[in-house]
Amino acid sequence: MTASRLVFLDIDGTILDHDQRFSPRVAEAVHTARGNGHVVLICSGRSPVEISHRIHAIGFDGVISAGGGFTEFQGELVASHTLPEDAVQQLIEFYSRHEVEFTLQAFENVYPSAGLFDRIRPILHARAGGDTEAERADLARLADRFSRSGAAPLTGIAKSTFFGVEATTYATVRDGLGDRFHVITGTVPYLGEAGGEVTYPGIDKGASIVELAERLGVPLERTIAIGDGSNDIEMLGVAGVGIAMGNADAAVKAAADEITASVDDGGVYAAFARHGLV
Repeated sequence: MTASRLVFLDIDGTILDHDQRFSPRVAEAVHTARGNGHVVLICSGRSPVEISHRIHAIGFDGVISAGGGFTEFQGELVASHTLPEDAVQQLIEFYSRHEVEFTLQAFENVYPSAGLFDRIRPILHARAGGDTEAERADLARLADRFSRSGAAPLTGIAKSTFFGVEATTYATVRDGLGDRFHVITGTVPYLGEAGGEVTYPGIDKGASIVELAERLGVPLERTIAIGDGSNDIEMLGVAGVGIAMGNADAAVKAAADEITASVDDGGVYAAFARHGLV
């Protein structure tokens, strides 16, 4: 395997644009690269159940999901990094005190807070005009997932995503949770600093790339990572070549070794071509 490249692709803003449409030629890039002997994986902040069939249908060798919480390779779950029960309880109680809606991401499910659907209903409705049946089905599944309620389990949770109404929400969560948690923003584009993600320090996409590369015996200099969001910064830093999408913000571009075209202009295919994968 050392002669091949190990390639990791973010989903939102990389494989898909923020209207959930595929980047031009992304499927062709993945198919051709794998046919040429390279190994291509998804590396996403989404939980496993939030990665739709139409994305899997492209054909990948594995998935890093929940921002590094879970790693699957060739159909096998090879790594799982979840929060202690008391940490999950601390998050739930903190969100409740501050009236912040949230999801908790596990391997087999996503658990929304009771009020989350009402908070994001206008956004889902605004995006309901998907052009294809697959896009409309994705939005319907999203609405269904966010409308569930009931007590969440305290075990098996890898990550939380939070949804506020004020631009100060990120600062409130970051400062209120302290050093026990790793809090970032900018991962839900339509929320800005009203939203973000919470994991444990050391659980991120970059750490999971290092872990999987070691498992497969692939030197890190043979890895490529492509992304656009703040939760991609660690993976761009550890990969042999970290590539920021043209639509990434300045902080992500600063963390990358190079910049490709935007998601709308086929940035994934352009990066694959530049590095001889296709």
